[in-house]
Amino acid sequence: MIDRGRRNLLGIAISAVDYEYAVAKIIEDAQAGRRCATTALAVHGVITGALDRAHRYRLNTFDLVTPDGQPVRWALNLLYGTKLNDRVYGPTMTLKVCKEAGLQGIPVYFYGSSQQVLDKLCARLPEVCPGLKIAGAHPSEFRKLSAEEQKLAADRIRDSGAKIVFVGLGCPRQEVFTYEMSRQLEMPMLAVGAAFDYHAGLLQEPPAVLQRLGLQWLYRLVQEPGRLWRRYLFTNSQFIGLFFAQWLRLWRPELEDCEAPLGEVRFG
Repeated sequence: MIDRGRRNLLGIAISAVDYEYAVAKIIEDAQAGRRCATTALAVHGVITGALDRAHRYRLNTFDLVTPDGQPVRWALNLLYGTKLNDRVYGPTMTLKVCKEAGLQGIPVYFYGSSQQVLDKLCARLPEVCPGLKIAGAHPSEFRKLSAEEQKLAADRIRDSGAKIVFVGLGCPRQEVFTYEMSRQLEMPMLAVGAAFDYHAGLLQEPPAVLQRLGLQWLYRLVQEPGRLWRRYLFTNSQFIGLFFAQWLRLWRPELEDCEAPLGEVRFG
């Protein structure tokens, strides 16, 4: 079990942890009824926070921000000598948490994506996670939520009896939702990106060799070029440039260089 603390990468506090630590913390907090706002950040998520002071504030209040992408893990190893052997990838973390939740009898809830995806997800996951109790699932509204709608969503989750919530709204909407909702719900909430689509069987995982080489972005670009080409062209270039500036000490990002969001934007 590895926990080498929170490390500053481009102004974002990334948790230098492994799967074993992340899963154990989430399960422990679920059993204790404690908040554990969690997200798995790849390059796009890190850059989104690095370039937006309000979003950086949100991310730096999270309890766990795992290195989802290989470049994020490599950056931690180069900057801080963390010697992380693997990333903590959102879809894999989702599966590991669900398997342990099934063993421990901890009910889970899924929020986000479409009803079609949720139906497939809720049918498939119990097949690979024996004993998993799905307390509820609710699709994304694909728009901003009013304060009253968000309160109703929190009440619905609380009343379901769930002890862990998985959020699949896409970056950065899912982190905004998790940040706001985790102040209303005393339970772990995990922003896990495309995990719903993968475990519903609607997206295919890249070959392991591409994942190890940090080329998952290229595989996804081939799958969804129209939606993703701008993200990868600009964010990958920005990440490389800002990383080298930090590594060469030409730029010293500060975790405190952020500001609380004014008039929260509620997504659902």
